[in-house]
Amino acid sequence: MMNEYGMKLFQKILPKISNTEREALDAGTVWWESELFGGRPNWDILLNTEQTKLTQEEHDFINSEVDTVCEMVSDWEVNVIHKDLPVDVWNYLKDNGFFALNIKKEYGGLEFSAYAQSCIISILASRSISLAITTMVPNSLGPGELLYEFGTQEQKDKWLPTLSSGKDIPAFALTGPYSGSDAAAMEDYGVVEYGEYDGEKVLGIRLNWEKRYITLGPVSTLLGVACHIVDPDELLKESEHSPPVEGISLVLVPTDTKGVRIGRRHYPARQAFMNGPNYGKDVFLPLNHVIGGIDGVGKGWRMLMACLAAGRAISLPSLSMAGIKHTLKVTTAYSKIRKQFKIPISKMEGIEEPLSRIIGQAYVVESACNLTTTAIVNGEKPSVISAMLKYQCTERMRQCIIDGMDILAGKGISDGPNNLLLNYYITQPIANTVEGANILTRSLIVFSQGSLRCHPFIKDEVTSAECGDAIAFNKALMGHLKYTIGNIFGSLYHNITGGMFISKPKDASCEIGKYYKRIELESKNFALLSDISISVLGADLKKRQRITGRFADAFSELYMTSAVLKRYEDTDDMDKKNDILYVTWGAESGLYNIQKSFEDILDNYPSKFIGFILRRLIFPFGRRYKGPSDKLNSRMVKSVVNVPNSIKSALGFDARSRLTDKTFTSSNTKDALNILERAYESNLKGELDGILEHEAIMVDDFDKDLR
Repeated sequence: MMNEYGMKLFQKILPKISNTEREALDAGTVWWESELFGGRPNWDILLNTEQTKLTQEEHDFINSEVDTVCEMVSDWEVNVIHKDLPVDVWNYLKDNGFFALNIKKEYGGLEFSAYAQSCIISILASRSISLAITTMVPNSLGPGELLYEFGTQEQKDKWLPTLSSGKDIPAFALTGPYSGSDAAAMEDYGVVEYGEYDGEKVLGIRLNWEKRYITLGPVSTLLGVACHIVDPDELLKESEHSPPVEGISLVLVPTDTKGVRIGRRHYPARQAFMNGPNYGKDVFLPLNHVIGGIDGVGKGWRMLMACLAAGRAISLPSLSMAGIKHTLKVTTAYSKIRKQFKIPISKMEGIEEPLSRIIGQAYVVESACNLTTTAIVNGEKPSVISAMLKYQCTERMRQCIIDGMDILAGKGISDGPNNLLLNYYITQPIANTVEGANILTRSLIVFSQGSLRCHPFIKDEVTSAECGDAIAFNKALMGHLKYTIGNIFGSLYHNITGGMFISKPKDASCEIGKYYKRIELESKNFALLSDISISVLGADLKKRQRITGRFADAFSELYMTSAVLKRYEDTDDMDKKNDILYVTWGAESGLYNIQKSFEDILDNYPSKFIGFILRRLIFPFGRRYKGPSDKLNSRMVKSVVNVPNSIKSALGFDARSRLTDKTFTSSNTKDALNILERAYESNLKGELDGILEHEAIMVDDFDKDLR
């Protein structure tokens, strides 16, 4: 009786979850993030994960094909003059497998790892955002990956070779004019009926849809259309499989099919990548055009979420990494060359402050990208991590580009072929918007999905309550109560002792051992605070989006900071001597931000009494962290800005080159970035003739327009 009473009470406070929400919440796998969420991280899981490296084939492709196509484009000409990639670039991308990075070799693809894809997208994005987006879309959420994961063998044999060769250009059509990417509100439908196709009467679907903001849509030859399929006459029951028809389905639609119309092209944020609307009116296709065939009817949203779990962790984080690294390359060179009051502006503390943020974030974001792509290579489909990584990386890129624009000042605002940052500044809202707008990702997805997937007991409680299994519910509830009590006393003890008795991993480097302890301490505090909040607020937590957003921030910082420690452990001993600066910055910054998120949650806690108790448990002696010091910020900037290439090897490290790898600098001596890099090197070596004189550039006045 008590079991049933407790379960019924839980059922009342349980928030209603739609089918599309449930499929999104259940998508993918959980990995290291569940260790951090639970408050008892097993560091061996992280440290024993071997960082993925490029194969020789992948390395050669980057040094050859990727470098070649980067030399073929000019960002200014692509976006402003031609408003498209040159024809020879389109052909080069098709002929050399850029649209088939993740398709298996048996179907003609390159079958590169997630890590290699991340490197390639980063390099392309550092040269041209439009080039990168054109390449990454077919390799992210598109018909190619969906076909390989969920298509029938017949569908794979038919479509994957044409996608690999570039004969077919894919696009995925989800976003609607009135529903956005809210699949539950989608108004696009397909009706199961008999119709004529290729001169034969077959069972199929008659589709009607309207989509917009579809990347590659204007040039696509094969659309993946998301829609509802209805079967009013129950014709599918004639199939021996009798599949469900409720839910979203994904239909492969050749764009030359009768009834398909491609609308007028969009021009998002001055970018030339192909994007636009498409429409379908009374488009009839056989059922074998549904991805997965008859068995795939009604299962499309699940397919989408499974692919998005991995794809979202590669494409936009890699593009964001490129934006930060490119900004670092430009600003460190410019601030060394540009003088004010007869001294390089890099020596001014006002410039050091944003420069240090750019340098620190370059290290942190790359650390998180490397760790996550390695997890994908090892078989994970990290849905929670992919959401938090996309949100965190794009937001950090936004801040770094703003910092970069502030450093360049007048040089950054005059548009033209020699402005090296303005296009990134204009473009970054795109990254913040697509694949889950950041506001919703932060406030709704990361913590909601994380709590259901990563909490050790909540998913079992929800599942058993929905099934009416009182015995299983009681078992999960008792485990949850013990977990909560353990969190309360464990957090209080470790907060009073300052984490002194938390053991660092046995394989951890001594110089960063304290950060393992501090991250684990804050992981315990996160587990306590989130667990109590879920219990107290229940269904109302879904409405408390300021609170869930702050939890998402803290959770994300735990992951990003642990990735920094992992990267340091994987670094060669010689480079560790310099990297300790960036690791310290990443850890101090991450811990400070976690602390701020906790404080903001407690300052605005719905129950003042419970908030007061939690504050005493988590902050018994007040704040613990101050963030990176001015001295550390200054040392970081000096380590990157003031060392010329000619003496880096003698000093034993090459900080700037390592922090700006996975970016591209043209070998064209008239290219603005090439000129800036050579001017920077000449300035460091004190060689003010040669290159500078040849290009008629005065080092003291580089902020003038290059002509």
